[in-house]
Amino acid sequence: MGSALIGMGTLHFVVPGPFDSIVPQEIPGNPRTLTYASGVAEAAIGVGLLIPRTRKPAALAAAALYVAVFPANINSVRVLWKKPLLRYGAIARLPLQVPMITRALKIYRATP
Repeated sequence: MGSALIGMGTLHFVVPGPFDSIVPQEIPGNPRTLTYASGVAEAAIGVGLLIPRTRKPAALAAAALYVAVFPANINSVRVLWKKPLLRYGAIARLPLQVPMITRALKIYRATP
């Protein structure tokens, strides 16, 4: 999970456009700024998960992050509605948030 978060966080900087496009218009702020902020958060949490001393708080932060980005994941369905293949992928991704949150909470509980 830590490596995956670092990878996704890095992608926010390498190719920010797709992330910008799914930021809900209802959320105040510049989409690029929010993309970069969420990229920093993802990468930092990922690093935290890889370090035993910070794993427990990072796991809790990962669960919170997965909840916080859910509106953007829902919005991605709306943004990609006219692109069937991408739309189906966005729809399929929505229920995957639950096991990601659950896994983060399991890491939290299992970490001394």
